[in-house]
Amino acid sequence: MSVARPTRTRKDPALPKSGRRTRATKGDTDAGTPARHGAAGHRRDLLESMLRIRRFEERCVELYSAARIRGFVHLCIGEEAVAVGVNATLTPEDAVVSTYREHGHALARGIPAEAVMAEMYGRTTGCSGGRGGSMHLFDASRRFYGGNAIVAGGLPLAAGLALADRMRGQEHVTCCFFGDGAFAEGEFHETANLAALWNLPLLFLCENNLYAMGTALERHEAQTDLAMRAASYGMVAWAVDGMDVEAVERASRRAVEGVRAGAGPHFLELRTYRFRAHSMYDPDRYRHKAEVERWKERDPIALLTDRMRENGELDDGEPARIEQRVADGIDHAVEAAERAPEEPVGHLLHHVTSSPAEAVS
Repeated sequence: MSVARPTRTRKDPALPKSGRRTRATKGDTDAGTPARHGAAGHRRDLLESMLRIRRFEERCVELYSAARIRGFVHLCIGEEAVAVGVNATLTPEDAVVSTYREHGHALARGIPAEAVMAEMYGRTTGCSGGRGGSMHLFDASRRFYGGNAIVAGGLPLAAGLALADRMRGQEHVTCCFFGDGAFAEGEFHETANLAALWNLPLLFLCENNLYAMGTALERHEAQTDLAMRAASYGMVAWAVDGMDVEAVERASRRAVEGVRAGAGPHFLELRTYRFRAHSMYDPDRYRHKAEVERWKERDPIALLTDRMRENGELDDGEPARIEQRVADGIDHAVEAAERAPEEPVGHLLHHVTSSPAEAVS
């Protein structure tokens, strides 16, 4: 007869603090900040990128409610700092593997909003030809390999990409995003073990938003310090405030440089929070509204905006100008998606079965 374990009392998750590092080097500095047009200009770029993701997804909510977008839709509203901060540190030759909550990752990677929105509509001009939809964004030209609907499904793929780059002697980095729920899957542990064993150029990016769908982290993980657990595989690992885009960028830059230098896989636990439910179908009854409101006080867009105002880097009209540029771009993406053609029914089996001519060749 099995013995029931006592149920632990659930506590409200704490807001992020400075993460304790495991096997880390010296503290973060601004030394790695790009100097394309100065630190202030770079911060404006980060702010605009986060706003583009936020407004894009807010428009998706409207379009979904109007039945213009169908299927499953998972929003990353609140988590924009992770996508923007990490992608700011990558080169075009690096690879990115994402999850089904990947709109922000795709936009931050440089996939045009028109291609992402057309994919949401299921149109042929979408980045996946209209066949993937919200959960399967893909762009091989930008080395963006999904959009994977299976929890933890992207991790073994990332290991394969990293292994291929290493075997070719290419100094590229593969970055794999996944959630705290994927940490409990066997794919993570198998991939972490092989990545460390084979010294793969792989950066594990755990978006710890405290909920695996509707299950709180402390209800599915006995040890909630995920960075500490990842370090047990012999990789450099530490936790980062995932609501601060500059903190994410600094940590990611140091990790990417370490991986690229041959120091083996690295792991970042990005402590973040999604402001909306798991998906558009989710009634969000598993967390208190007060908890959500507390996290909204650390909205990554507001945090960076306030910091820039304090530094004198935003004049009174700049936020409105940024908002207008973002709005114009999203309006154009929606208009283009509305005009784009749907795939003919006769093409239903294209890329699914081979034609006789293809079979011969």
